[in-house]
Formats: sequence, C-alpha cells, structure tokens
Amino acid sequence: MKIISYNVNGIRAALKKGLIDWLAEEDADVVCFQETKAQPEQIDDTLFHQIGYPYVYWFSAEKKGYSGVGILCKEEPKNVIYGTGINYMDREGRNLRVDFEEVSVMSMYLPSGTNNERLDFKLTYMDDFLAYTKDLRKEIPNLVICGDYNICHEAIDIHDPVRLKNVSGFLPVERKWLSELMNSGFVDSFRKMHPEKEVYSWWSYRANARNNNKGWRLDYHLVTQNLASKIKNAAILTEVKHSDHCPVKLELNS
Repeated sequence: MKIISYNVNGIRAALKKGLIDWLAEEDADVVCFQETKAQPEQIDDTLFHQIGYPYVYWFSAEKKGYSGVGILCKEEPKNVIYGTGINYMDREGRNLRVDFEEVSVMSMYLPSGTNNERLDFKLTYMDDFLAYTKDLRKEIPNLVICGDYNICHEAIDIHDPVRLKNVSGFLPVERKWLSELMNSGFVDSFRKMHPEKEVYSWWSYRANARNNNKGWRLDYHLVTQNLASKIKNAAILTEVKHSDHCPVKLELNS
C-alpha cells in the first residue's frame, strides 16, 4: 500500500497548479489531504474519479474556507469515520479515517498555535487527541495517522532550532507531546527509515524560504508499532510544489 499525505493549503488552488496530473503519475492507493479549505459541494469529485479514485471523502470545517481534510481511495474502505466525536475538534474538520481489512488510515490536521488563544486550543486538542488515540488503538490495532502535525519533533526537523525554540511548532511542550504520542505506541516512519536525514515539508512564503531551504518538518506518517516492520519506504517529496507544504509518502508491505 502506498499512502500520500499532503497539506494542499486549499484544494481548489492546488488543482489549478496541476495537482491532478501529479496524483495520476504518483498512483498512490490512498491520498490524504489537509487544509482543503472547501466544502464538499465546492470540489469536483469527478476529477479524482477520472484518475482512478472512485471513493472520495471530505470532512470540512463549519467555517467556510478554513481547515478541512479529505481522503481518496482506490479500493472501497469497509468503514469511514468522520471526525473523532469530540465536538470542538469536529467543528473544524480535522480528522477523517478510512478502515480497510488490514490497516486503517487517518488524515489529521492538527491546529497551529498562531497566537495565545489558538495555542491554548492546540494544546487542548493535543491532550484530547492523545487520549482518543489510546482508546482507538484498542479497536484499531493497525493504524496510520498521517497529516500535518504542525510540530517539529527534534532539532534535525527544523532549519534553525536555536532561534525558533520559543515559536509555536517547536515549543518544548509541543515536542514533548509528540514524543508522548510516539511512546504510546507509534513510530515516525520517515525517521525510522532516515534517522539522520535533514529534510523539511513546509516553508514560509516569506524571504524566499523554500529556495533557501529554511523549512520545518511538520508532516508525518505515524504508524502503530506493529506496522513498523512493514515499512518499505518513507519519503518527503520536496520537488512537488502545489502548496507551501510538500507531500510525504509511505509504502507498506502487505
């Protein structure tokens, strides 16, 4: 199974930049989107049907033009779960899961902490989501949680760890939480395959950051520990440019 995760920073904008042609060429089994910024009726699903994805699911925020996640599937999942059942999370359209016989895949868009109010919201989300995943794994033992975590885990994951240590996305409390999530039973698939590789998945639009590679690794495929031995490949596709993020890829052996 090949899984792509991609914060598109607006699905309609990404479609205008050639997203469909790239998806057709990449030919993943499951594609997870974050930050779709659209309601389902604003997206033409036939574009995805035409390139081999008959099963298309969207979970949008109540607020139009904001947040939102989606999943494309080549094969029909046995179950589709919209949200977490935690009301304040689900109003922002941040979690969508598809269950197959052998594995479940979640597209998650964790909030950013752009100001004090949103940072408090983010920290609350993080605590509640950690508790949610602990319960979820009792029901779903083979789980991939992919998406934009809005957190760099270690110094290797950010271009300037010293100067940015007090910026949301690299705060000690955020990094500690990500460690706690992993220690609860998840493996960072990219870091397992590339323990010392410095590669980023997001760059600011300011100051020519992408060309200067002043980036952050915010996008992850976390897999439950029992799937770790099945990781065939994990990659960050920095050459793909439909967004301020780039896609991340995971391939699992059956």
